[in-house]
Amino acid sequence: MRIKYHRIWVVAWLLVLALSGDAWADGLHRVRWVNDGDTVVLSNGARIRYIGIDAPETAHENRPAERFGPEAKAFNRDLVLGKTVRLELDRRHRDQYGRVLAYVFLENGTFVNKRLLETGHAHFVFKAPNTKYDQTLLTAQREAMAKRLGLWKRFRNKPGPYIGNKRSKRFHRPTCPFGKETSPRNALTLKDRYSAFWAGYSPCAKCSP
Repeated sequence: MRIKYHRIWVVAWLLVLALSGDAWADGLHRVRWVNDGDTVVLSNGARIRYIGIDAPETAHENRPAERFGPEAKAFNRDLVLGKTVRLELDRRHRDQYGRVLAYVFLENGTFVNKRLLETGHAHFVFKAPNTKYDQTLLTAQREAMAKRLGLWKRFRNKPGPYIGNKRSKRFHRPTCPFGKETSPRNALTLKDRYSAFWAGYSPCAKCSP
């Protein structure tokens, strides 16, 4: 009987931890390390992935840096490294890699996710259910696009047509298996890459349109 109650207590305690595991996110935290243009590490070791944006990749072991990747990392580093930040979570708290998904704010009120978009150091990416600031973030991207800032300065526009999925907010090449599987009620045609980004769509990771 004692073993049974012990197991119940352990399960209950694990449930409490699961529900309150990101409670530490409230309050202020210092940024200890900047991985790239959209990911940082806090002084407590937590890895933070910015919600609603995607910055070009930096160089990895067997993969060269994407265009504007080093610039995006440098800008993010200048913006937050060693600074105190406030995190705001949305409905989903972590991604598949265990990183905390957050909107990040400096003490002076600067919205870091938005700042990276409005300077052209990242592009907007829709990811339900974390959609609280989507319109704010998309507007910031459009401002950068209109001014040809950052990665939009020499943007490589390519004519379509592309298949847009209204549900996932991704766009695909016509030959992409995922694009072909898009239901007619969710599909729309996008004339080129620029139009797709302007509408708030981001490229499919499979076909890289």
